[in-house]
Amino acid sequence: MMKIATWNVNSLRVRLPQVLDWLGQERPDVLALQETKVSDADFPEKSLQAAGYHVLYSGQPAYNGVALLSLVPPTEVQIGLPGLDDPQRRFLAASYAAPDLPGGAIRVVNLYVPNGQEVGGEKYVYKLHWLSLLTDWLREELSPRACPGTPSLVMLGDYNIAPEDRDVHDPVAWRGSVAVSEPERAAFQGLLGLGLADAFRLFEQEPRSFSWWDYRSVAFRRNLGLRIDHILVSRPLVDCCVACRIDKGPRALPRPSDHAPVVTELSRNRDSATAD
Repeated sequence: MMKIATWNVNSLRVRLPQVLDWLGQERPDVLALQETKVSDADFPEKSLQAAGYHVLYSGQPAYNGVALLSLVPPTEVQIGLPGLDDPQRRFLAASYAAPDLPGGAIRVVNLYVPNGQEVGGEKYVYKLHWLSLLTDWLREELSPRACPGTPSLVMLGDYNIAPEDRDVHDPVAWRGSVAVSEPERAAFQGLLGLGLADAFRLFEQEPRSFSWWDYRSVAFRRNLGLRIDHILVSRPLVDCCVACRIDKGPRALPRPSDHAPVVTELSRNRDSATAD
C-alpha cells in the first residue's frame, strides 16, 4: 500500500507543528505541499528530516513555494515547469521507488496552479498560459517517445479549479468567477483527456465535499467551500486506487490553513486492499 497526499499549507512557518502532527498520524509515503511561503535558505528541513522524511523544496519568501516530503529518497528531480522562465515557484517533480505499483516506480508532480485573481485580468491570462504549458509538458511526459508504455504518474496539488458545479457550494453565485470559468474547466478536462483520472471521483463521495473554505463568513463551519485540490493519476494507477478522501480535521484546528489535505491510497492488488 502506498499513501500519497497533497496539502496547501498557506505558510509552512505557521503550520509546521500541524504538518508534523499530521505526518505522525497519517504517515504518508509522499506528501506534496503548496504555498510554503518560505525561501530555500529558511526551509525547516531538519525538523522534517527528524520526522523521518526526505525533503525537496523550491520556495520564495512570502509567496508560492512547493515541497515534496517522502519516506524513500527522490530521484529524477525537476524544479520549475519546463518551457516557462518564471521566478514563481509552482512546480516540483520527482520519482520514487514503488515496488508494489506498476513499473516499480512512481512519478509525482506537485503543482501550485496560479489563482488567476479575476476573469479576464492579467493574472487570469497568466494562469491559462501556465495551464497550457503544463498540458504541453504532460502530453510529452506521457508519450511513448518519452517513456515506453504509460508511466505510473500522480499529478497533484492546488489546481485553483473547481472542475464541476458539484465542486462548488453555490454554483449560481460563483458562475463566471475565477476557478469555475469555462476556460479553466476546459483546461482541467484537457489534462484528464491526456490519460489522467481524478482519484477523488473514482469513488462515491459525500455531497458537498470541498477542500478549501474562505476564512471569512464562517465558511468552514457552514461548509461554503470549493474542491480545488486534486490528485490526478495515470491509467496504470486507476485500478490501483483503493481510496481517496479529504481530511477536514486540520481545517478545524486553531490557526489552520484554508485548505484541507487530500489523500489517496494505492495498491496493485486493489480488491484485497479494499477488503482489508
